[in-house]
Amino acid sequence: MSTKRVIYQHTIEYEVVNTSNIFHPQNWALLSTGKIEDTRRFVVVDENVDKHFHTEIRDYFSYHHIEAKVVTFPGGEENKTLDHYLCLLRELDSFPIHRRDEPIIAIGGGVLTDIVGFVASSYRRGVPHIKVPTTLMGYVDASIGIKTGINFNGSKNRLGAFHPPQKVLLDRSFLKTLPKRHILNGVCEVVKLAVIKDAGLFSMLETQGVQSVDTHFQNANGDAILDRAISGMIEELQPNLFEEELARKVDFGHTFSYGLETRHEAHIFHGEAVLLDILVSSVIARERNLLTEEETGRIFRLVSSLGFELDTSILDPGLLLASLTERTYHRNGLQRVPLPRGIGGCIFVNDIKSDEIEFAVKNLEDRITVKYDHI
Repeated sequence: MSTKRVIYQHTIEYEVVNTSNIFHPQNWALLSTGKIEDTRRFVVVDENVDKHFHTEIRDYFSYHHIEAKVVTFPGGEENKTLDHYLCLLRELDSFPIHRRDEPIIAIGGGVLTDIVGFVASSYRRGVPHIKVPTTLMGYVDASIGIKTGINFNGSKNRLGAFHPPQKVLLDRSFLKTLPKRHILNGVCEVVKLAVIKDAGLFSMLETQGVQSVDTHFQNANGDAILDRAISGMIEELQPNLFEEELARKVDFGHTFSYGLETRHEAHIFHGEAVLLDILVSSVIARERNLLTEEETGRIFRLVSSLGFELDTSILDPGLLLASLTERTYHRNGLQRVPLPRGIGGCIFVNDIKSDEIEFAVKNLEDRITVKYDHI
């Protein structure tokens, strides 16, 4: 038997850039990669963003003499489908771009950047793209890493690829246009990082979170919270971009939430499902003495103070157990569930049982019944 081995190393490098007034003609961020003379751009824009910035987007490319094909996309998890993926590919294929120097531009929330990233990963076996997140969820979570994907066969993100962007462009001014529920949806991912990784961030949320939410993170404190959350996310993702290590702190809140989103997609946002998972997991951690009662109370009081409205009626223990089982397949045969060990600490467990889940659901409902502040 003759064996030949192929070894090739490829460096992944991209920038996460803070900018402002991204569609101002003198802001070159959107054109900071790729060629800028006698060139084209394929631009996918969330239809709600397009309502606010329709003229500015088109005038921007016209000012710079860029031939741009702007395609609007209906946001929302229900549109993260194979049909929409194929539709975008057809639009792209009718407007052929150079394979290396005319990056696709994705302007929208996490659903849009996920699906456009998957388009970029598969068209001509990979073309460059730029992400411009316009929701808080996209800003602090979905756009930062290199995962792309679509939902398939009733499962979230079942098809996808790892495909890094050339750049991620962060412009906080987009957050001013969001309804409060969408702001809170993104805050859930910040809470996740605070509980499982960063006690300092947790304290910032306790003292500055309410004002930051009320101002849609347009104040200095809000900027500091977002910057710390994004830095923490990058710190976790960078050494494990391709998820070779399956025990990941950033999977906190993403075990039981998988089943909640799959069954209740029509009326629950990703962050809301994550937050319910965070609270269930925190109760499990409390029962295992990984959290003190005082620490558990702080988590529940923070959630209450930020103004979340939680629907605990969807917390079916059987569904949560099924979700845990599915995630065990995803995590290669072990649960690898991250639980908080004190606020800001993390431990991974592989032995959560159905009775723990049932107790946690009942205990969570009791804690929410007393409105947190009595804990």
